[in-house]
Amino acid sequence: MKNLFIIILLALSFVNFMNAQQKDTLSFKYPSDIQITAPRMNAPLNEIPFATSIIGTDILNEIPRTISLDEAVKLVPGLKVDNQSDAERIHVSIRGQGILTERGTRGINVLVDGIPMNDPTGFVPDFFNIDFNNVEKIEVLRGSAAALFGGSASGGIISVTTQNAPHVPLFGEVFGTGGSNGFWKAAGKFGGESNNTNYLVNFSRTMGDGYRQHEHFWGNFVSGKMTYTPSENVTLTPLFTYTDMYHENPEGVNDSLYTLDPKIPNGASFQDNEYIETSRITTGLTGIIKFAENQDVRFDGYVKRGTFTESSNGSYNIETLTTPGASVQYDLGFGSADGFYKNTISAGIDLSGQNMDQHNVAHFDQLSRGVADSIEALQKIKQTGLGLFLSDKIDFGKEWSAMLSIRYDKIHNELTDAINDSVNGSADFNRATGRIGVTYSPMKEINFFANWGQGFLPPATDELLNNPNSWGGFNKSLTFATSNSYDLGLRGALLNNNLYYDLSGFYETTNNDFDRFRIPVPGRDLMDFYKNVGSTRRIGLEFYGAYFPVKDLEFQVAYTYSNFKYTNSSPIQIVMDDPTDLRYISDGNYLPNSPMHQLYVDLQYTFIPGLSAGVSAETYSKAYIDGANIESEAVPAYTLLHARIIYKLPIKSIPIEVSLSGRNLGNVKYVAFSEPDPSGNSYQAGAGSEYFAGLRLRF
Repeated sequence: MKNLFIIILLALSFVNFMNAQQKDTLSFKYPSDIQITAPRMNAPLNEIPFATSIIGTDILNEIPRTISLDEAVKLVPGLKVDNQSDAERIHVSIRGQGILTERGTRGINVLVDGIPMNDPTGFVPDFFNIDFNNVEKIEVLRGSAAALFGGSASGGIISVTTQNAPHVPLFGEVFGTGGSNGFWKAAGKFGGESNNTNYLVNFSRTMGDGYRQHEHFWGNFVSGKMTYTPSENVTLTPLFTYTDMYHENPEGVNDSLYTLDPKIPNGASFQDNEYIETSRITTGLTGIIKFAENQDVRFDGYVKRGTFTESSNGSYNIETLTTPGASVQYDLGFGSADGFYKNTISAGIDLSGQNMDQHNVAHFDQLSRGVADSIEALQKIKQTGLGLFLSDKIDFGKEWSAMLSIRYDKIHNELTDAINDSVNGSADFNRATGRIGVTYSPMKEINFFANWGQGFLPPATDELLNNPNSWGGFNKSLTFATSNSYDLGLRGALLNNNLYYDLSGFYETTNNDFDRFRIPVPGRDLMDFYKNVGSTRRIGLEFYGAYFPVKDLEFQVAYTYSNFKYTNSSPIQIVMDDPTDLRYISDGNYLPNSPMHQLYVDLQYTFIPGLSAGVSAETYSKAYIDGANIESEAVPAYTLLHARIIYKLPIKSIPIEVSLSGRNLGNVKYVAFSEPDPSGNSYQAGAGSEYFAGLRLRF
């Protein structure tokens, strides 16, 4: 921490010195009129009453490996990404939603070009459908947005827009990067624009060994996107994505092994060859039809087909999934563009489904312990989701704007077991949610926003399928969590648009929050199960600032304060497979995996046109491993330093970009992800010093 504060003070001193010698005015990189699409209603940023972050190409073009979300969202406050595999397997949470998910992400709606990655329960298995080398923009809306997208958006929205081809007949790009721990990525894209059609095809191959032992990974990715505009009133965008990803899983280790050597994997990971592999094809179509200047219909339809295989220390889990979905939204506007009063009403329906064939097969070491049947579960799961929503955006002059949304969701899960029909059954979760927000802009330098919203978080697919009572069947003890969230924020640009600030605070209460546990049953004591654990209270402060004192200097900072506590009237025992290790979640205890302070600072200077260098630092305060808040088991605070150099130059009129980057330059030993485990808890080490070089050329 001390080193980081010294760096910040030096950076601020340098910024003040350069500001005194300022000669030019830099155009503001985040203009207030930039259009935001994630709230299902296009509107400029200063009319969005939600805490909102925008990641553009200026940041995306600087990330060294382009393989994971954590590289792209460092400057987004309120968002935490745990990259415990030094690759593409990550955990994502917004304001604490999703902190305990063993695999994937829950409570966050994730869209790629308008196509949702969530299943009907709101679960996102991974982010493998995104190649960050091909992303144009990422919008992150923080806070409860269930009234917009249902249970998948209790914590917020991440909306990813991929690139279109430039406005030329033919375009091509080649990209390659490689470096530490056997990592390399080769990618290419080609496309163009002709008459009323723009198309782009992107493909890549990734491979690496990871920082720890038994952490090898590889991936293949292909995507295609075409924008067809047969008339000025019709836009159609067909989409295609294929991904095939493999990750070995070293699992976490106890504190003594982590202290001895952070690269050591869990012994079972070698013995049982733990890994995950996903193969998926997604096809979709989005479109908009304008009937008049103030009237249009937006729609999308998609089908995802894939397989998922996980080898864990208890069994092989094999799933075959088909996930279709569609949505239709009708927009009707009143009032002229330059009038004092404007009103836009939107109404629509979201339909989603999923058919899953799932079975578990025991490992041989489990059979040796007396398990009679190698097939532990064989079942079919059918899921459907229905969402009806109504939104209204009202503008009064240039100063006031309001958004109101209401939604009703109905989620149905049905299970048919081929081994034991006594566990057949269904699980239904229904909920109506609302949200209202207001913005006030008395002058161009100041934009106030405030909102209230409700959250609705149903149990995710994996949480339902992990039944603590038997192999097969749903976990019938689970119900959905509900929340109420209040936001108040201020943003704007000062000093001739050279200083941008975005400050928001929130207060959220949740009932029936979720927790993970183990059970003392041989053969099942290695599995994670879930239960509701009462109520929580979350208070937070999120700040982003960008300062451009002169044309060639850029200073950015993102800070998150998270005070997340349980508010139970009586202690709740944390169930583990060791009955002698009794621990409790008490009123006032902090939520796990939630550091109170999170800070990222970045400073970049352009020496000559095309040549820039940057340094950055990130720091996290300590975090507890479970709700019992045992100090000796807490994850220690840490600070990491990074650096980069990017050189853009044309050779024979071909734009070429060369980059060099280093991460964790101090080779700091730190825990990238932790989770409760009765055998000494589970700590997964983050990567030490890593260095990468990249080359990009366009033609």
